[in-house]
This record gives sequence, C-alpha cells and structure tokens, in this order.
Amino acid sequence: MIGWIILAIVVIIVIAVIAMYNGLVQARIKVDNAWSQIDVQLQRRFDLIPNFVETVKGYMTHESETFEKIAELRTSWANTESVAEKASLDNQLSNALKTIMAVSEGYPELKANQNFSELSEELRNTENKISFSRQFYNDTVTMYNTKLEIFPSNIIAGMFHFKARDLFEAESEEARKNVKVDFGK
Repeated sequence: MIGWIILAIVVIIVIAVIAMYNGLVQARIKVDNAWSQIDVQLQRRFDLIPNFVETVKGYMTHESETFEKIAELRTSWANTESVAEKASLDNQLSNALKTIMAVSEGYPELKANQNFSELSEELRNTENKISFSRQFYNDTVTMYNTKLEIFPSNIIAGMFHFKARDLFEAESEEARKNVKVDFGK
C-alpha cells in the first residue's frame, strides 16, 4: 500500500514538473513572438523612411542634421541584435521623426504635397502599430518573468536555465520628454 502511495506522489510530481516546464516554454515562445511583431513593425517603419526623407528634403534644407541622424540610425539597425539596442535606436528614431513632423507644420506647401501626406499617414499608422506591439511585448515579458519568479515554477525555471527577458523601455528621461522644435534656425 505504501508503495502505491509513493508511486502516486512521484507521478503527481512528474506531471506537475512537466506542466510547469511546458507553461514556461509556452510563455517564452509568446515573448519571442511578441518581439518579432515589434521587429516587423520597426522594419516596416525603416522601409518607409527613405521615401519620407526624400519627400521632405526639398522643403527642409536646414534639417540636414536630422536627415543624417535618420540615415545613421537606419544603418545601425542592421547591426543590432538585442532588445535594449533596438529599443535605443527606436527611441532615437522616434524623436527624429517627431522633429520632422513638427517642423513640417511650418511648410504649407509640404503639407499640401500628396506624397508627403500619404507617407505621413503610413508612418502614423506604423507608429500606432509599434506602440501596440511594444505594449503587448511588455505584457508578455511581464507574464513570463513573473512565472520565473513565483514558486514552484521558479524551481523548474532554474533547473532548465530559463532567463528573464528585458522590457522595451524608453532609454532615458530625455526620451520620455516631448520634442522641442525651434523654428529660429
């Protein structure tokens, strides 16, 4: 009788370990999927930018520093791998695009340009998708990281070397502020 009880306890423990392990794997896969959704939207934005910059260049000749920064960020994008690096580039690019959009308000002929209007709308839609994807990613990472910390799944996570993931965050206080636009140049 004692042998059956011990066997039942062992079977229950094995089933619990398998269930926790599978839950952690599913959570990790959801995090990877959420990151790939951000990556797709960020790549879409980077693909739109050359056309946008070319449309705007003719009107905003004094913004060459911003255009150079965008080109530099676009080049850096191909060489980055980590969430933190991509988040940093994303924040810098968002600030540069905000600057261009704000400065464009001072150019009525640019605002009337059909190509500019279409590209601006595409960029706005993409920014909204990026924002949603960031939120979904952070929610998914938070759920995954919580599973890594709570008992008893933290034991299984430690045994199988599951690692916590980074949240997608603004890199600094400066990135959290509104962009200041100065038309006095």
